[in-house]
Amino acid sequence: MSWLDNRLQHRVQFSLGMHTASVEPEINLIPFIDVLLVVLIFLMISTTFTRYQELAITLPTANGAASQSEVKQIHIAVSRDGRFAINGKVTDRSQLSNSLNVLNKDNAIQVNIDADAKAPHQAVMSALEAARDASLANIVFSSQTTKK
Repeated sequence: MSWLDNRLQHRVQFSLGMHTASVEPEINLIPFIDVLLVVLIFLMISTTFTRYQELAITLPTANGAASQSEVKQIHIAVSRDGRFAINGKVTDRSQLSNSLNVLNKDNAIQVNIDADAKAPHQAVMSALEAARDASLANIVFSSQTTKK
């Protein structure tokens, strides 16, 4: 049955003339869904998903000779239980700043803080504060590479 036949069946006769009953319009959703699925499949196939696993960094290079002057170093060791040692000599927290002041004869001293991996954070911060109180600005944290 075609659309025209369907329309002709709904005509009603009145005394003044023909009156047509309106047919409710239908939207067939199946072709619409098919077209959307085809577009979705096309977009999924044509889209490339790339993940960057690392950053592309070009590091600077230097051609200069190694420095002949040796930098004076002070090693502050922080143990697992929060004790301090300066250049191998055990020191109390209250004497840490005084010991660093005695060792600070010139400003070209580098402070290496060798903290245990399980050392309390407050102990490491105390070592940093003591270096700051002794006017030492060149501070380095030591680390250890894992052996494979």
